[in-house]
Amino acid sequence: MRLGVHLVGFDAPGGPAGIAPMLAALGRATDEAGVDNLSLMDHYLGLEMLGDVHQPMLEGYTTLGFLAAHTSTVELQLLMTGVTYRHPGLLAKIVATLDVLSGGRTALGLGAAWYEREHLAHGVPFPSTSERFERLEETLRIVRQMWSDEDGPFEGTHHRLAETICAPQPLHRVPVMVGGNGERKTLRLVAAYADACNLVLGGDAPADEARHKFRVLRRHCEELGTDYDRIRRTVMLPRPLDPAHGADRFLEAMAELADAGVEEVHVVPLGAAAADPVRFVRDLGTHVVPHLTRV
Repeated sequence: MRLGVHLVGFDAPGGPAGIAPMLAALGRATDEAGVDNLSLMDHYLGLEMLGDVHQPMLEGYTTLGFLAAHTSTVELQLLMTGVTYRHPGLLAKIVATLDVLSGGRTALGLGAAWYEREHLAHGVPFPSTSERFERLEETLRIVRQMWSDEDGPFEGTHHRLAETICAPQPLHRVPVMVGGNGERKTLRLVAAYADACNLVLGGDAPADEARHKFRVLRRHCEELGTDYDRIRRTVMLPRPLDPAHGADRFLEAMAELADAGVEEVHVVPLGAAAADPVRFVRDLGTHVVPHLTRV
């Protein structure tokens, strides 16, 4: 089982001036703890569900570039990149740049975007749900074309690129993850284009929910003639976790998720852990990571 840490806030001792030192320490801690993946949100306002839109929020890819310089082994990504925020040709270039500068440690997480207030606040168009999913599909096609030997045009409904040149290319085949639980559109896009899925499991029976979603995903793969086994099956658990005192219960839950087919779990420093994400990661390294080989 792979383990990821998903950071959702940037409150730091000392205010904004303390954010960079906190992130540098967090990067070092993830490497030392043996965490597999470190991810951030792709947002420009704080999330109302987590407190206040005025909470500190950093631009995602700029922050990942900073983290690339303060890590050496952990995989880096946004969970998820909102498809509305960046032209897909430029997104492919941004991710390729991050991959080169991180030594081949980048993954691309993509989602249809949802935070309407954030779009309106910053003047970003917020199309209908159906159009956002159309744009998501085109983006999936464009990034793969950009990261290939094919540099000819791309003609889509929403995006038209005269040339799909990306030099330098990423150092490795960047895994593309599509996030979301939707069975009709999202999981079908995973089956058609992605290397990984990411489910948000917030219910009382996460293993049962994951097992059901994976059955749906397998059916989509069978209908499209794609390989289900190629897909890294990942989930996010947005619930408080105290690695120092709740490791046994967490490892039991991980074992249940593994039995349901989950290969990677992303945990979130919430509650008390949000105030000290570095300690949270260090506690994962002490109490959880050494035991993952038995999961």
